[in-house]
Amino acid sequence: MSSAAGAADQRPKVRDDVALIAGYHSPQLDVAVRLNTNEAPEGPPDAFRQRLAEAIGTIDWHRYPDRGATALRAAIARTEGVDASQTFVANGSNEVLQTLVLAYGGTGRTVLTAEPTYALHSHIARVCGTGVAAIDRNDDFSLDVERYCDEIAALRPAIVFLCSPNNPTGMVESSATVESVLRATEAVGGILVVDEAYGQFAPWSALALVSDQHPLVVTRTYSKTWSMAAARLGYLCGPSWIVEELDKVVLPYHLDAAKQAAGVIALDYLDEMRSRVASLVEERGRMSARLSAMALQQWPSGANFILFRPTAVDGDAVWQALVDRSILVRNCSSWPGLDGCLRVTLGTPEENDLFCNALDEILEVS
Repeated sequence: MSSAAGAADQRPKVRDDVALIAGYHSPQLDVAVRLNTNEAPEGPPDAFRQRLAEAIGTIDWHRYPDRGATALRAAIARTEGVDASQTFVANGSNEVLQTLVLAYGGTGRTVLTAEPTYALHSHIARVCGTGVAAIDRNDDFSLDVERYCDEIAALRPAIVFLCSPNNPTGMVESSATVESVLRATEAVGGILVVDEAYGQFAPWSALALVSDQHPLVVTRTYSKTWSMAAARLGYLCGPSWIVEELDKVVLPYHLDAAKQAAGVIALDYLDEMRSRVASLVEERGRMSARLSAMALQQWPSGANFILFRPTAVDGDAVWQALVDRSILVRNCSSWPGLDGCLRVTLGTPEENDLFCNALDEILEVS
């Protein structure tokens, strides 16, 4: 045996459960039109950039940032109509989810999901040493609410996930669904997490249900509607008693001063955000109409993306043909229950036209 091989044998071993986990990746390619990661197609207002640059110039870099992110939490609370004690902020909504699982998951506890849904719900749980249980959605990707509630009663999960609008399907859960799942979760002493990363694109929000009386949290992100994916900033609104527990678990000074400043300043541009969202919702309708004339199946979306499945051509082949035309969408074919499915993010009208024209050509030629 070589010395190199011997040294490799002596390397520390990761946890057995982590060794079985595949990493979460979103492949990036050098293309002209990138419509695969649900980012906003345009950046924030120039005035935001200027104010942020000025704010960064005043940061005392030799001092730690505000550990409680006081100003940012207060600004989010004003925007979302909750109390500052009912907000929690972190490095993207994924870290918000991770902190929830660290506090309420762990060995001997379980989270419950309805698949297909956002892969990080189960991935984060497994990384945090938490068991994962799942039910399959109906063939049309709708949620069988009664079956989900029955599963909650049987498994008594510590955390129940609902993603609305659901990623990757784009479908929105009704208020009646959320309320039913909340009652079932509350009955077993669990927490319901409604992931609203795309909530501003939807016709309603579970934020209206947030209170200190019920174990419901709603997670959101600056990445999509605020055009701030580069900032990695997310938050939740929920009962103050849950927020208190999260503050115990999160690392000290985890949110840097520049990020906190960016989050506060962005909320001064609420009208601009709403205008961008309205434009994307209108563009979503236009895109859906164009796709409806093609040889494919699509699902109703309340988000900034559309899931579709070509009916006569293999999804992998369509994805590659789009890449060959310098257009990148998300290939979901390998995800559970999504054979042949692709997901396209809404881009600028020009980018969307390039995508639709290319897809139409690919499907007609095939």
